[in-house]
Amino acid sequence: MKKYLYATLFFLFMLSSCEDYNMDRTIFVPDEFDPTLPAYTEWGYNSFGAIYDRNYFIVSNGIVPCKITYQKGMLNFYLIGKIEQGAYRNMSLTFSFPSPPINDYADLIKLNNIDIDLTDASCLVKMEIDDNEEIITPINGRLSFRRAQLLKIDGVQNRVILSGVFELRFLRKDRPEIISDGRFDVGINNDFYCFPE
Repeated sequence: MKKYLYATLFFLFMLSSCEDYNMDRTIFVPDEFDPTLPAYTEWGYNSFGAIYDRNYFIVSNGIVPCKITYQKGMLNFYLIGKIEQGAYRNMSLTFSFPSPPINDYADLIKLNNIDIDLTDASCLVKMEIDDNEEIITPINGRLSFRRAQLLKIDGVQNRVILSGVFELRFLRKDRPEIISDGRFDVGINNDFYCFPE
């Protein structure tokens, strides 16, 4: 309980400073049951994590954890971090899916309470490990935006906080693999890009 109190106090301190740099930093609040993963939160901690088979795909302080692009009716949601496979390696997951028009980061609130079936033919999932990118075809999987909220500081729009969960099962080189217990809590403003049609 003390961990959550300290994390909340730290977050409120960051809000009071009103500096974008502090708002863009990653805050890693360990999960109560698996402290290697971040806890599920809806505070804009710029954190994410998942279990990839028996390894952990997690946020890294030296990398922007999430970027979003919108182009030709498709929203691309990038989670960018590290995976420990003997040594830490760069890894990213990209979820692409049809979306109503998103012209500005504030429009991302349209994702509130939206579930994406990753097996739908209109969706695309890419995984990249150390610059080796591949398209993966989920056997089953979902991406759920449980909450999308617009954050204002001193009455000025600052970012959209996206919080949710994800999981998928897929074949990779004819071998079944799983990404489970995925969760994200990210603040998006400058990391949103809309490309003209």
